[in-house]
Amino acid sequence: MKLFLKGDRCYSDKCAFEKSAYAPGQHGQTRHKISDYGIRLREKQRVRRIYGLLEAQFRRYFETADRQKGMTGVNLLVLLERRLDNVIYRLGFADSRVQARQLVGHGHFAVNGRRVDIPSFLVRKGDVIEPFNKEKVCLPITQALDAVARRGVPEWLQLDRDGLKGSVVALPERRDITMPVQEQFIVEFYSK
Repeated sequence: MKLFLKGDRCYSDKCAFEKSAYAPGQHGQTRHKISDYGIRLREKQRVRRIYGLLEAQFRRYFETADRQKGMTGVNLLVLLERRLDNVIYRLGFADSRVQARQLVGHGHFAVNGRRVDIPSFLVRKGDVIEPFNKEKVCLPITQALDAVARRGVPEWLQLDRDGLKGSVVALPERRDITMPVQEQFIVEFYSK
């Protein structure tokens, strides 16, 4: 499945998945029957890879989501969407989540006027995200803002392109997460 990990490249003809939608190697095109465990593991790994998390981080997010009220799978996806690196990617300040994580880690962004360099920082409703030093906005941010029209900005976020500012209007809900994820498989995987 196409995960859009490479930014603009995934929208062009150069996307590796478009060239060959099967596993590499001699036996990549053969069919394999996947067990129920394999289906659930693959779904968990796919979501983990989309957000760029390690296994221990992902497990902690699941345990946090499990302790919250409501459906565990939806809570997990909402927690992952609220991460600062994901919000910066969704606002269009970066071409990919990997680039957003690097920009946050290098201290290029501020939340509510305070510099934040932790990609896993969870944003809340009403938070304002902007480049830390607007006079010296780095080139990747301006290039990514030019390409944001193709991807669009989710309803729970608001982008002011002229002011280089984004804000969290509301917390994300399940209908706002457009990725084809079956969160029930992740819950079943961890519930064994």
